[in-house]
Amino acid sequence: MVGVTVSSGVFVLVAAVFLASAVEMVEALTIVVAVGYTESWRSALEGVGAALVTLGVLIAAIGPALGHFPITSLRLIVGGVLLIFGMQWLRKALLRSSGLKAKHDEDAIYQKTVSELSSEGEGPARNRVAFVMAFKGVFLEGMEVVIIVITLGASAHRLGDAVWAALVALVIVGIIGMIVAKQLSKVPENALKMTVGILLVSYGTFFTGEGLKVRWPGNDTSLLLLVALYAMIVWIMHVLIHAAETPKKVNAA
Repeated sequence: MVGVTVSSGVFVLVAAVFLASAVEMVEALTIVVAVGYTESWRSALEGVGAALVTLGVLIAAIGPALGHFPITSLRLIVGGVLLIFGMQWLRKALLRSSGLKAKHDEDAIYQKTVSELSSEGEGPARNRVAFVMAFKGVFLEGMEVVIIVITLGASAHRLGDAVWAALVALVIVGIIGMIVAKQLSKVPENALKMTVGILLVSYGTFFTGEGLKVRWPGNDTSLLLLVALYAMIVWIMHVLIHAAETPKKVNAA
């Protein structure tokens, strides 16, 4: 029974970190591919390498420090952070799936990056801009992953598992990116973001409850129930929003 409860918690943690990393890295990879094709792969890879080293230092510096916090206070804080992150991801995913917000367009990001590089002309200045753009794309998207990795991993005492899940996502997205190049718009990003949002909200609820000393039935296995509950709530909200907006779209047409 103990093995089952532990594996349930680890499964949700690894899934959340892996999917969150995959989504953010797809966005970062779009910029890197644009820099590589437009300017040079050397500039792009140098920017990626510098960003990954910086992110790695942040994880190494901040992660262990969290271990000195009282576990109850840590989980309460982490639970709140994950709830905020999860709600934001779910809000955007619901709005996009219902047509109230434009879906994330990787092709548009690609073209925008190419245009910005083209306006720089030739020479060393352009190489510096290419490096900065690649660095910024990976670092900014990676920061959200770092926050999720550190908060989830440290609170569950599974920082190593969280880091490995993020690294695996990075490798897989990188390989796929090299194969399909700029065909990244085919990735069902909104569905992934909705899934990640559900997982983050579920873990946020779980940790907040533990921080408030709530005794969850079945310990970590209750995470699976929370995931199912939030998935059902999100589905109901999607149906209601879609039903409310359909008459407006018909009238506008």
